[in-house]
Order: sequence, then structure tokens, then C-alpha cells
Amino acid sequence: MKYYGGKELARSFRVVRKNTLVIAEEIPEQHYSFRPSPASRSVAEILSHIAVSSRANYENLIVEHIQTFIGLDFQSRMRERSEAERKLVAREEILAALRRDGEAWGTFLDGVTEDVLSESITFPEPIEPRSKSRFEMFLQVKEHEMHHRAQLMVYERILGLVPHLTREREAHMAQARR
Repeated sequence: MKYYGGKELARSFRVVRKNTLVIAEEIPEQHYSFRPSPASRSVAEILSHIAVSSRANYENLIVEHIQTFIGLDFQSRMRERSEAERKLVAREEILAALRRDGEAWGTFLDGVTEDVLSESITFPEPIEPRSKSRFEMFLQVKEHEMHHRAQLMVYERILGLVPHLTREREAHMAQARR
């Protein structure tokens, strides 16, 4: 079995971010305030959340190289994230943040070592498991983005747009039938 390390994680993260950016660019600016229900995030809020979350994870896991979340003022960090999300509202600013922070993640992951990936990060109760590898935490950034990108694909459908991945799959299927 081939080892899945930093280069593979970087490649897959860049694919995820590329697809997020395509969706962010294809949804017209006038629909950035769309939300399917009052309790849902708008298009802009989801994209801001993705950008700010990936930046915060980059700062926590890479810049600060946090090894434990025990004793950290997590609530204060969450308030800071929420404030940053509320400030990131203009479409072009959101797109720029997604591009910039996505490339920062990809560049870091390209060179990350197996030793760094295997480091353990601990969490306070009641979080389970109490410990995760740094690799799992890096992978979680991609999984989080994919979760929210799926929401955006549903939003696209509601807005009458066909997501680019669907269009690409349909084109491949049509070509295969020919």
C-alpha cells in the first residue's frame, strides 16, 4: 500500500479548494445573501466560514504548532473566528481569502514530514477521543470544507444552477456513450 503523506494530502486539499472556488465563482454575487431558511447560513456566510476556519486551523496547527487544547481559551478563539467571519462579506474579499489561505495550506502540506504528521494533539474533556494525530487534524480541515461545499451545491440546485462537478460527470458520461 502506498503511504499517504503530506504531498498526497496537499494534492487532495488543493482539489477540494479548487472545487470550492469554482462554486464560489459560479454563484452570482446577487445570490451571496441567499439562505434556504432563516436559520441557515447564507452563501457568503458559508464561504466566509470556510475561509476563516481554514485560516484559524492553519494558525493553530502550523504557526502556533499547538500540541494541546487543554487550558486554551477555546471560547475566546471561537468569538474571534465569528467576528472575522462577520467582517469577511464582500465576494471578492472572500474569493481572495479562499485563494490565499488555500495556497498557504497546500504549500505547507507539500513539505510536511511524517514526524509532524504523527505528532499527537490532546484535548480537554468531554472531547473524545482525547488525542488525535496532527495528520487527522489536517485531514479534518479538508473534511470540514467538503461538508460545507456540499451545502453550497444544494444551494446551487435551489438557485437553478447545475454544480460544475455534475456538469463534468454528465459530459464524461455523454462522451462515453458516443
